Amino acid sequence: MSGQMRLAGIDNVVTPYMRNLERLRPWLPRGEYAVLRGSREHDQIVASMLDRIDAMPRSYETDGQGGAALVVLHYFNPGCDWYITEKDVGGVGTMQAFGWAILNGDTECAELGYISIAELVRFGCELDLHWRERPLAEVIRERGGRALED
Repeated sequence: MSGQMRLAGIDNVVTPYMRNLERLRPWLPRGEYAVLRGSREHDQIVASMLDRIDAMPRSYETDGQGGAALVVLHYFNPGCDWYITEKDVGGVGTMQAFGWAILNGDTECAELGYISIAELVRFGCELDLHWRERPLAEVIRERGGRALED
């Protein structure tokens, strides 16, 4: 019963939406999860985000793709952005992701590297639910960052 109460939606009924939202929970900060939990309007967004995460490349699968690697997820916090191209091979995929990070709006020093989704979530960085997948080179160009070296 306690498992059902934890998953229960607004009317204390376990719905497919609540099951999906619970699967998405490790990828969401507490505040964003609370907003989505209290809503009935985001079914398609949550389902689409889960499909995207399920299909995401795992560690090292985009190695050698450079700017052609697709940015699948975008996290943000005031002045900072993380563009994720790979998820971790273990667990739910949130421990060691890979992507491009811009800290404090400094695109000159932005860099590729390993990113802990779990830490981003713990510190309240929001997952951009309206992100459109596109090549990393396009994102870097849009943000005014330095082009990747081949």
